[in-house]
Amino acid sequence: MASAGPHPSGTASAAGPAPDIRPARLPAEHYAQAFADAAPRYSRSQALVEAERCLYCFDAPCTTACPTGIDVPSFIRRISDDNLRGAARTILESNPLGGTCARVCPTEVLCEQVCVRTAQQGKPVEIGRLQRYAVDAVMDQPIHTLLSRAAASGERFAVVGAGPAGLACAIGLARLGHAVNLYDAHPKGGGLNEYGLATYKTADNFAQAELDWLLGIGGITLHTGWRLRSAAQLAALRAEHAGVYLAIGLDQTHGLGVPGETLAGVRDAVAFIAELRQASDKSSLPMGRRVVVIGGGMTAVDAAVQSKLLGADEVHMVYRRGPAQMGASQAEQDWALKHGVNLHHWLAPEAVLGSAGQAVGVRFARQQLIEGRLHPTGEHEILAADMVLKAIGQKLEVSLLTDTGLSLEGGRIQADDDGRTGVPGLYAGGDCRLGGRDLTVEAVQDGKRAALALHAELSARVPTAAGA
Repeated sequence: MASAGPHPSGTASAAGPAPDIRPARLPAEHYAQAFADAAPRYSRSQALVEAERCLYCFDAPCTTACPTGIDVPSFIRRISDDNLRGAARTILESNPLGGTCARVCPTEVLCEQVCVRTAQQGKPVEIGRLQRYAVDAVMDQPIHTLLSRAAASGERFAVVGAGPAGLACAIGLARLGHAVNLYDAHPKGGGLNEYGLATYKTADNFAQAELDWLLGIGGITLHTGWRLRSAAQLAALRAEHAGVYLAIGLDQTHGLGVPGETLAGVRDAVAFIAELRQASDKSSLPMGRRVVVIGGGMTAVDAAVQSKLLGADEVHMVYRRGPAQMGASQAEQDWALKHGVNLHHWLAPEAVLGSAGQAVGVRFARQQLIEGRLHPTGEHEILAADMVLKAIGQKLEVSLLTDTGLSLEGGRIQADDDGRTGVPGLYAGGDCRLGGRDLTVEAVQDGKRAALALHAELSARVPTAAGA
């Protein structure tokens, strides 16, 4: 990497040759293979061999480490017995989105990190892959044959946001016998699962297949293209439903706040990933020859790796702190390195350099920690770039929540662990809740807990609902 002194934004001489952004950078046959399933499903023999490694621990640490509390030894024992329906039911009772979570959860820092086999053999039981094996095996069967639904209660709830938290809440309420109107702003339901994950993590349109399967539980009506825009809308929902659950995610991205940010070629990584997810022909997407991704989380990794898969020659992922502070797990970082992504640390963006209105590079200021705070060292680095992808986090559009009675802190909705906001009948969860984490499995747990809490609140108001 070249080192240079301060360089004015808008000049290109230090950033390299002219921009090169175009589609079809690679042969047509490359794309199907590049975006295929990153970790294909186990065969029966592979699953049985791996399941036999489980020690079926009493008070298993893997179950404790799972945010949704899946009884891991129980479902793995059922796989060993070739009882895949039983294994899947055990998973789905705790985590209805067990199929997606098996594909995208950072199991290496959750259940697998605490697996006893790690200490004994240096390698944990591959819990995530076994979970996928079990759930995938039953997805050709109606979901209602695996998860029961109570008799209709006659009550109706609204869930705003059809991502992991909203889906989990809707399914939980439906299983308790309630009708649910599930609203989402996008043309498709699924939220993060449909629009925000790397294509190779949920290949073959899995997010929609899982959504359709789960809606087979009954009682849930999905309304797409419906966006919450005002306090009046929310008041109408509350008036028409027994309770409302907000799982609206974080709908805006943070800006870099540096000169040159509006140049052509500078994009939000979230929008880039969503466009890629929805593209029927991956080769049609324009891709730069040199890409700089700014950020240190899983979104940054997904954007960087997929840029390489789309044919970028050079991809640099740049983070302002050190490796230990990155939001992306070590496994995600290793995945990026495996695909030829260059990782850089202790560099903060200072300016996007441009020529004729187009980004041609990014100037960074080197950082150091002094008494726990970042300070510039006075050194600068310049990376050439045709495309710059911003992956520095998202935020909630809080203006639409004014005059709703909700309390906000740090740009998120204040609510307890069950989603209670302090406004009767109004709950919130997932990323939009203060304390919510950017993990699918944690969002699912938020939705599960909120469904039970909404049901309990209704039952306290309407005693006949208690038997639903």
